[in-house]
Amino acid sequence: MTQKNPSDCTPERIETLLDLPLPELLWQAQQVHRAHFDATDIQLSSLLSIKTGGCAEDCGYCPQSAHHEVGLKAGRLMDLDLVLANARAAKEAGAARFCMGAAWREPKDRDLDAVAAMVEGVKALGLETCMTLGMLRPEQARRLADAGLDYYNHNLDTSPEFYGQIITTRTYRERLDTLQAVREAGMAVCCGGIVGMGETRRDRAGLLAQLAALDPHPESVPINALVRVAGTPLEHAPDLDPFEFVRTVAAARIVMPRARVRLSAGRRELGDGIQALCFLAGANSIFYGDTLLVTGNAEVDADRALFARLGLHAAEGASPMPNAASGHKVTALQPEAGT
Repeated sequence: MTQKNPSDCTPERIETLLDLPLPELLWQAQQVHRAHFDATDIQLSSLLSIKTGGCAEDCGYCPQSAHHEVGLKAGRLMDLDLVLANARAAKEAGAARFCMGAAWREPKDRDLDAVAAMVEGVKALGLETCMTLGMLRPEQARRLADAGLDYYNHNLDTSPEFYGQIITTRTYRERLDTLQAVREAGMAVCCGGIVGMGETRRDRAGLLAQLAALDPHPESVPINALVRVAGTPLEHAPDLDPFEFVRTVAAARIVMPRARVRLSAGRRELGDGIQALCFLAGANSIFYGDTLLVTGNAEVDADRALFARLGLHAAEGASPMPNAASGHKVTALQPEAGT
């Protein structure tokens, strides 16, 4: 993966987009979106924590960091059978992609056989696969690619300028090196960031400029709204104007026209109205299910109702969204206590 920096992807150019009157920005984003996608088509992904807590990184937003006192007990890697049970439930509830996250700074080589077996098992169910395991060396990326992993998630989080105020245990360059290893191994890239951490609009422009400079663009771009968790350094981060979130989604759509722009963490807190504006701004993917790693998410029935009200539908390749009587939930099944 190379980096490019054409004149229309500089932080200055993107900040100009973010400064537009909101109706103008949404209109431009809609034009780009409709040129590449069905504007009513939403890709559904489900996310499962396969190894929770105890991460050596000090990311200021993350309750899974061992540096923060949030009352979260570190767990072991989830058993394969339990991962597959969660994947089956996600598929039955309508998800097309199953994402698995482990709270590691980087995986140890001894863990790769287990996570590769998870990839193979989930793919055998007919789901796309995605993993986020922290940093990867090139040979680790190739091992995951050989197992059939479709996507690897590794977010940049924020602009290079603001990054050091959020994370000190991993450099921006190390994040870019992992993305390079993923791309060279032949996997698709899932890469985005978080807004609402106290950054400026210019920082949000800087993040999008970094993403847009990746060649090719990430196939999936998750845009997260900070979920403030007690015990983390960002538990008292200032409120973000929700229209700033909408603007970030719209600008992401314009500068990465072929990417799936995903509403990720914090979606429940946005509410139906802001989510609807995000879909209008070009978001066309969501994390779907009651839990995202260790924080809450919008309920499946609430998503189904919102899609019906807005006339949206699951992307081709996903099962139909269940009706309220189906009983299907995308709630992570957890190991029994003590395992």
